[in-house]
Amino acid sequence: MESGPGEKQRVIVVGGGVSGLAAAHRLLELSSEWALPVEVLLLEASNRLGGAISTRSYGDFIVEGGADSFITQKPWALELCKRLDIGNRIIKTNDQSRRTFVALNGRLHALPDGFIMLAPTKWRPFFASTLFSWFGKLRMAMDLVLPSRKKVEDESLSSFVKRRFGREALERAAQPMIGGIYTADPDELSMLATFPKFIEMEQSAGSVIRGLIEQETSGQDESPETARESDARGRKPAESGARYSMFVSLDEGMQVLVDSLAGRLPRDSLRLDAAVSSVVPNASGGWKVVIGSGESFDASGLILATPVNGTARLVADFDAALAADLASIPLASSAVLNLVYARTDIPHSLEGFGFVVPAIEKRSIIACSFATVKFSRRAPQGKVILRAFLGGALQPDIYSLSDAEMETLARADLEHYLGIRAAPLSVSLTRHPQSMPQLHVGHLDLVSRIESRVRTYNALALAGNAYHGVGIPDCIHSGELAAESVLRQLS
Repeated sequence: MESGPGEKQRVIVVGGGVSGLAAAHRLLELSSEWALPVEVLLLEASNRLGGAISTRSYGDFIVEGGADSFITQKPWALELCKRLDIGNRIIKTNDQSRRTFVALNGRLHALPDGFIMLAPTKWRPFFASTLFSWFGKLRMAMDLVLPSRKKVEDESLSSFVKRRFGREALERAAQPMIGGIYTADPDELSMLATFPKFIEMEQSAGSVIRGLIEQETSGQDESPETARESDARGRKPAESGARYSMFVSLDEGMQVLVDSLAGRLPRDSLRLDAAVSSVVPNASGGWKVVIGSGESFDASGLILATPVNGTARLVADFDAALAADLASIPLASSAVLNLVYARTDIPHSLEGFGFVVPAIEKRSIIACSFATVKFSRRAPQGKVILRAFLGGALQPDIYSLSDAEMETLARADLEHYLGIRAAPLSVSLTRHPQSMPQLHVGHLDLVSRIESRVRTYNALALAGNAYHGVGIPDCIHSGELAAESVLRQLS
C-alpha cells in the first residue's frame, strides 16, 4: 500500500484481546507524537473485545471470567491505565488476610508468612509451619550452603527447585503456585522464561533464600504503590505466596481496561466478527489481509496479535518455517468456574485469598480464589464468590468434560476442603480453549528465532502472551512494542 507525503498509512491489527487493543492504542499515540499520519484498523474474529478478559456485572456482583488483576511490579499496565485516565479507578487487594493456603492430605495449610513462591524469607513462621515436614524444612534451608551453578543455563522448574530446595518444596509449593500460574507441567516449564530472578539470585547472592531476603529488606522488588503501604510503625501487612500487595484491579472489574482502550479508538477502526482468513505480502511492499466474508484490505503495516496457533496458521501462507516455529509452542486449555454462595453456607473462615492444590493431591481443581476476600465490593453483603480453576497441562482430560461434569467435580473439591455442602446460589463457567502458552525449556531461544524471522519482513510484528510473558502487563508491553516497531519502519 503506497502512501504519498502526508497521506495516512494504514496499519492493520489482527486480534482484539488486550495485546491487540494496546497495540492499536499505541499506534494512535505514537502517530500523534511522531506526526506520522496513521489509519488503524483492528480486526477481531469474535463478537466482543477483550479476549481472555471477561467481566460480568449484575446487581451488586462483579464476576471475572478471566484475569481479575494485574501486577504493578511490571509497570506497563499501570502506566497505560494512567494514560487512559483510569488510574483513579485502580483498587488494591485488601490488606487483611493476604495469605495463601495449600491443600495437603485433605486439609488446607497456611503458607507461612514471608514464604515467596518457593522459598522462605522469615524463619520463625517457616519452622512453625505444618505444611512442610522437618526433613523438608532442613532440605530447603540447605539452599543457603549449596554451591551455585557456574554457568547460567535454562532448566525446568522441577530441576531448579529439586536442585536448590528438594522434592518436597517442589511438590508442596513450587508446582501448585508457579506451575499453577502457567497451568504448566513443572518438568517442562522454563525458569529463564518465567522466573529468571530466581536464577539471578542464585548467581548473585549464592542462594535464592539469601537473594529473596536481600530483596525484601532493600525493597527493590516494590512498585511505588507498594512502597507506600505500611502501618504507623513502618511494617507492611503480612502476606505469603504471590506478592499480593503488588496486585491491583479496577473498581468495576478488568473490563474497564478493555472498554477504556476501545473507547480511545475511532469507531470505524474496529471490526468485530471479522475473522481473518489470510495475510500475504502485497506487490507494493505492504500487506494484503482477507477476512472470511471475502473482503480484503491493503495495509502498509501489520500486527498479528492473535493466539499463537492462529498466528501460525496465518503466516503459513508466506513463511512455512516461521509457521512451524510458532506452531511448536504448546498450548493448554483451562476453565474458570465462578460460584456464588451465602456466607453462612461456608464453614471455612476464608481468612486468605484462596488456596492452591498440588498435583500430588489428585483432585480436580488446581486452585480456588476467594474473590470477595481478595477485592472489596465484588458481591452484596453476606454473599461470597469463589473462583475455581480447572484444566491446564497436567489435567487436560478435565477440560474435555461437560460444564455440568466440571461443576460436579469442583463442588466435590470445595466440599472436601472448605466443608461446603449447600448448593451455590449461582454458577457460571468460562472456558479458555488453547489459551495458555506453555513456555518450555529453551523457549527464549525459540522466541529469538521467531523474532529474527519476523524482522526479515517489512512492517510486520507479533504480539501476545506466547513470547515474553503471559500476564496482562506482558501482553500490553508486547502490543506496545509491536506498534513502535511497525511505526519505526514506516517512518
